[in-house]
Amino acid sequence: MWPPDPDPDPDPEPAGDSRAGAAVLGLRALLPARAFLCSLKGRLLLAESGLSFITFICYVVSSASAFLTVPLLEFLLALYFLFADAMQLNDKWQGLCWPMMDFLRCVTAALIYFVISITAVAKYSDGSYKAAGVFGFFATIVFAIDFYLIFNEVAKFLKQGDSSGADETTVHRAEGMCRQKRCGRWRERTTECFPSR
Repeated sequence: MWPPDPDPDPDPEPAGDSRAGAAVLGLRALLPARAFLCSLKGRLLLAESGLSFITFICYVVSSASAFLTVPLLEFLLALYFLFADAMQLNDKWQGLCWPMMDFLRCVTAALIYFVISITAVAKYSDGSYKAAGVFGFFATIVFAIDFYLIFNEVAKFLKQGDSSGADETTVHRAEGMCRQKRCGRWRERTTECFPSR
């Protein structure tokens, strides 16, 4: 009636709705954390996966079946690294050299995207080829920014190793960056060199 009750009793939930709520909470555990997605590395990986997917769709619409594989593989690799970084798999799988794998992924993606984008724009006159070429150029720029930032982080890490020990070779410093057990100061260096991880 009038005036409305300021604290109305909530409607009781149906019995099946609690399972749906638990399923939604379970699916949210698979999503990356907001803090990671707002970091520079998270935004770069989101841009890489988004541009790769858009480029893949543009090549699907066109008749260029030869160019389909690169955007699809780069989309899947960018998603893998997005979730690997967000779920901190680099801490769990310590035998892999994550910075080097990410660096090589970005370098090869930038080079291959640049080549197929030039080919798509120069050789074909269809609009979907041109759109795929333009998105491929944008993806080339994003991948190039990512590998430049990774290279700077690795260079900083190796320069910090120069001041710690004069007899340690570059190979041992690089291996120490890849394996936490070999380099005892890895934890302190990751907060400076790799803040998003």
